[in-house]
Amino acid sequence: MSTAQTVKFDGVNGVTLVADEWNRGADGDRPTILLLHGGGQNRFSWHKTSQILADQGYHVVALDTRGHGDSDRAPGADYAIETLTADAVAVIDTIARPVVLIGASMGGLTGILVADQAGPRRVTKLVLVDVVPRYEKDGSARIRDFMASHLDGFDSLEQAADAVAAYLPHRTKPRSPEGLKKNLRFRDGRWYWHWDPALMTKPNDDPALRIEKIEAAAIGLHIPILLIRGKLSDVVSAEGVADFMAKVPGARLAELSDAGHTAAGDDNDAFSAAVVEFVSG
Repeated sequence: MSTAQTVKFDGVNGVTLVADEWNRGADGDRPTILLLHGGGQNRFSWHKTSQILADQGYHVVALDTRGHGDSDRAPGADYAIETLTADAVAVIDTIARPVVLIGASMGGLTGILVADQAGPRRVTKLVLVDVVPRYEKDGSARIRDFMASHLDGFDSLEQAADAVAAYLPHRTKPRSPEGLKKNLRFRDGRWYWHWDPALMTKPNDDPALRIEKIEAAAIGLHIPILLIRGKLSDVVSAEGVADFMAKVPGARLAELSDAGHTAAGDDNDAFSAAVVEFVSG
């Protein structure tokens, strides 16, 4: 079994990005797999899938986005999607080989812009995990409400686990909350999510303009694209899928019956199988 090493990359404007990396010396004829998590998550969201891909011999990099996990928090709370895109392009430049991008939610929208900017020789395939440019605003608002409602932290891991269970009622609650330690940090007697609270207070850009920009970038891509949707998702609707597939006719669709927006964690076996088939096909 391949083991991960923790590595660092230079993002833009002096921000240091932390990642887990497997198989640095892997076969140079195969692309690197670069994974970009969703907002409020971190590189550990991908751990099981990363391990599966690594055990198949791929070079895998699971990145903590700026302001998340162990990566630096952004000066001036600069979490604009254009800045996240520039960070990811800088990582690809350092990797210096073609990559397959896998992005969930915020990471998927970033991935569309990265693929557009980097070009098809550097980003050869794209996996979008439960996200399309025209996502459902109610589902997105529910994510923000969950993130914003716990900025003051938790008294215990058990309290955090109860909050997650209430937010993800379709997912079986783990017997032990110890796994949450990868998403929380203990300080001053409380447990806090391991991302920058400024994510919730930064100025918002014009969402309509942002959607148009990302959609135009997606339509312009000429690489294989796989959209993985959790059928229980309230962020990507069936109508949103149909709209995306009509505008990006070369894209493929995989739907996971037992997953919601957090598809990789909800049904990792089905998710990983879809990813492996697409990456290796």
